[in-house]
Amino acid sequence: MILAKKVIVIGSGFSGLATASCLAQQGFEVTVLEKNDAPGGRARKFEAAGFTFDMGPSWYWMPDVFEDYFNLFGKKASDYYDLVRLDPSYRIFFGEKDEMDVPAGVEALCQMFEREEPGSSAKLRQFLSEAKYKYEVGMGDFVRKPSLSIWEFADWRILASMFRLQMFSSLSSHVRSLFTNKKLIELLEFPVLFLGATPENTPAMYSLMNYADMALGTWYPMGGMTKIIEGMVSLAEELGVKICLGEEVNQIFVPNGHATKVITNKGEHAADVVVGGADYHHVEQHLLDGQVRQYSEKYWDKRVMAPSSLLFYLGVNKRLKGLLHHNLFFDKDFKQHAVEIYEDPAWPTDPLFYVCAPSVTDASVAPVGCENLFVLIPLAPDLQDTEELRERYFDIVMQRLESLTGQDVRNSIVYKRSFAHNDFKKDYHAFKGNAYGLANTLLQTAFLKPRIKSKKVANLYYTGQLTAPGPGVPPSLISGQVVAGLIAKNHG
Repeated sequence: MILAKKVIVIGSGFSGLATASCLAQQGFEVTVLEKNDAPGGRARKFEAAGFTFDMGPSWYWMPDVFEDYFNLFGKKASDYYDLVRLDPSYRIFFGEKDEMDVPAGVEALCQMFEREEPGSSAKLRQFLSEAKYKYEVGMGDFVRKPSLSIWEFADWRILASMFRLQMFSSLSSHVRSLFTNKKLIELLEFPVLFLGATPENTPAMYSLMNYADMALGTWYPMGGMTKIIEGMVSLAEELGVKICLGEEVNQIFVPNGHATKVITNKGEHAADVVVGGADYHHVEQHLLDGQVRQYSEKYWDKRVMAPSSLLFYLGVNKRLKGLLHHNLFFDKDFKQHAVEIYEDPAWPTDPLFYVCAPSVTDASVAPVGCENLFVLIPLAPDLQDTEELRERYFDIVMQRLESLTGQDVRNSIVYKRSFAHNDFKKDYHAFKGNAYGLANTLLQTAFLKPRIKSKKVANLYYTGQLTAPGPGVPPSLISGQVVAGLIAKNHG
């Protein structure tokens, strides 16, 4: 009798759960170890005062990626949660009585662009046509590769597409070559704000994000983003995956260049293969002995990280006016805030911020007559994080939220919790307190990212937002599939 090989996956975020399910389907015996008391990684939830808060991701883009994932197992996303498309997709506040609702659907978008900048609708169609090609090549070819070698990309179709992908020109220059209206430019540049560089330093290839936003749409799983995790957990357990909560890994035991067991706060787990689905830096620098680490601390210090965030989870005892499900507050200098995240790291002078009000769409996340708010300020990683700073910025965003929507909010808050750098480090061992992983700069793309397979430990692999294909929920889902495929090939 041949026993199934044992795989230990560290971390139960999107990439860890995807890896686990794909390997279980291939006949591996898979155990997921999660340090926190709930699965999901950054996509956990918590309940307080009758409110249900998604702790992390709140945007559901690229629905095809989720559907493709569940289809791998003969399932559909609708087997686990109900999706609704938001229309308008989101609202942008540019100033007092100066708002823009971004409609769902290309035709409605073209009409909006034409109103803001006559003649721009044809240019939007051109922009989205190019972005569609980038999306199909990027999400279909680039991100599905293990990125272990440059030779993976020596494919005539990919090489021939390099020019059309615009990898060596900036998103900012691409957008400004087509549009002059300041509002439209900021609308088109906003999706890359969390990728890890200013639009001036982000490859124009990432206009694929605009295609995901404008053509594929902004969606919401009723019950919250945590419903995706619940579906993934249900699927994993149906496939035989064992998920252990509250079990933090302290060491990966590696005699003779081969990981044989994982030691936790609750005991030991024998392993034929180990997958680091937790923070890559933490797994390598804190769970491995020095001689089997691939990278030095100097290497990690030179990595460009995507932003961290200051988050506020707020329960409000009344319904608020003037807010949609997603709301972007761009009433201050977009460029200045981007510089203070990426080029001259500091707590921002006048921060842009984002407010999610899921209770506008979903009555289940708040008591009757109440509003559930998730407020996010993107910040540079590795900043000083104190309660005094958090409160200072809470006052800043509340003053602007109240002013721009014309209502009192603070006096109606019945629940409040903040979350920032120190919490990202404590809950997720996040390197430098980052929220979004490794920045998608040109020099940290594909095979230039930290490797998904260790060079020094024969059976150690990595998945998630600090490795290929990069940060974000859809890329993390794909990362888990890519790693599982490589493990099945090497150890099946």
